[in-house]
Amino acid sequence: MTAPLFDERPPFDRERLAARLGALASERIFIGASSWKYEGWLGQVYTRDRYLARGAFARRHFEAECLNEYARTFPIVCGDFSFYQFPSGQYWRRIFASAPGSLRFAFKAPEQVTAKVFPEHPRYGAQGGTVNRDFLDAALFNGSFLERLAPYRHQVAAVILEFGAFSRQSYAHVREFLDDLDGFLGALPREFRYSVEIRNPEFLGPDYFACLARHRVAHVFNAWTRMPELREQIRMAGAFTADFTVCRALLRRGRAYADAVKSFAPYEDIRDPNPAGRQAIRDLIEWARTNRRAAFIFVNNRFEGNAPRTIETIVDETAEPALR
Repeated sequence: MTAPLFDERPPFDRERLAARLGALASERIFIGASSWKYEGWLGQVYTRDRYLARGAFARRHFEAECLNEYARTFPIVCGDFSFYQFPSGQYWRRIFASAPGSLRFAFKAPEQVTAKVFPEHPRYGAQGGTVNRDFLDAALFNGSFLERLAPYRHQVAAVILEFGAFSRQSYAHVREFLDDLDGFLGALPREFRYSVEIRNPEFLGPDYFACLARHRVAHVFNAWTRMPELREQIRMAGAFTADFTVCRALLRRGRAYADAVKSFAPYEDIRDPNPAGRQAIRDLIEWARTNRRAAFIFVNNRFEGNAPRTIETIVDETAEPALR
């Protein structure tokens, strides 16, 4: 009979992880999670007693307050929520007031400017399957997103422009996409760092990387269903296109997002270790150190099952700065 894989896992050492991540942050290598409101992290990142009301777990209190405790361990976090909306000024004030000023953020740009065609999904209602008139509208993006975020730009590590997989009907050739992207990037204010995440593996190549490099925009090395493995992306000629880099470890290649949610929720522990993916992130850390570049690295629960444990494992097997 095979013994369970995780029964002997040691307790989560939050203080030790915070110290290691802090040391890396001093080298401008920031590692954190994609989002933060996960009850599965109670007993690891979060202290359950902080979120009790009359002896019971208070979910609304947890979701409103847990970012402050998250920041005790991690120096950076990715805000996925902004993909689904243009946050109001009041919303931004609430987010930044809920955590210490030392916490860095990356935010995804709203899909209102990155979706060429709205997906056919119940969430989009009558818009599903229709062409998005606001696609790559730089004026809309600046006025409804960047200007509201500007008061907090010293805490914003990067803005991530995530583009879903384009059909051949949307773009028959990468050059058509790059023509549109080039004009959009050229119209953005330079107060922020920008990064581009694509889901069309055939777009990865010299023309794409050259377009980003012209605007000093980073390619987001992303682990996703149909994208090449992280280690392959990192080794592509010209893939480092800016004086900083961004990485998002989201999914194992070949696995659908919905399948990962079904298999891993509520994200209490690692369920499917991905040693090759972890090593690619360590290689990226080493590249950033060697080249003295800032790196912003985000791990999703859907990558292995529990982002804090994945980050802990990556950091534990990364050389201490003092030993280099």
